[in-house]
Amino acid sequence: ALLGTTGAAHAAPFEDTIAQRVLACTGCHGPQGRAGPDGYYPRIAGKPAGYLFNQLRNFRDERRHYELMNGLLALLDDDYLREIAAHFAALDVPYPPPSNALALAPASLRERGEALVRRGDPARSLPACVECHGEAMTGRAPFVPGLLGLPRDYLNAQLGAWRNGQRRAIEPDCMAKVARLLAPDEIGAVSA
Repeated sequence: ALLGTTGAAHAAPFEDTIAQRVLACTGCHGPQGRAGPDGYYPRIAGKPAGYLFNQLRNFRDERRHYELMNGLLALLDDDYLREIAAHFAALDVPYPPPSNALALAPASLRERGEALVRRGDPARSLPACVECHGEAMTGRAPFVPGLLGLPRDYLNAQLGAWRNGQRRAIEPDCMAKVARLLAPDEIGAVSA
């Protein structure tokens, strides 16, 4: 009766748009996929569509393990995953300013990391990061992601997961091979 006298409450209209359907993604990955505020959920905006599609499939098919992602994607087909990937790939949003974390790292760590990122270690057949991820570390379409702006802790976790077999990709799993060539202190140096 009270509602009848004050006007009925109206539910917000449902919009059947991709932006509405990916709200579950932006809850962790931040508005427009810019990155989560805690430094763990990576930026997905502007990543190559092929890369995003492969990662969505890897989570759905449990080659990557994160229970929330595995569950969210379990029932989605490839066409829907491609639509999600295309949506985030098309977003061109600015990056935040760089953090000061690198300045806090010891000079020897920064130098070792930069050498591996820029030149790799040919004696061990360890490629430079820039060979695949691009000179500016912004990635290469359609399948190689940019690393620019990813938090150090996230990079450490992902390289460690590849190194110990917790993260896998469809063959050829190049990153697993690269990560196994890196010593734990080199993973820290590269992430820095």
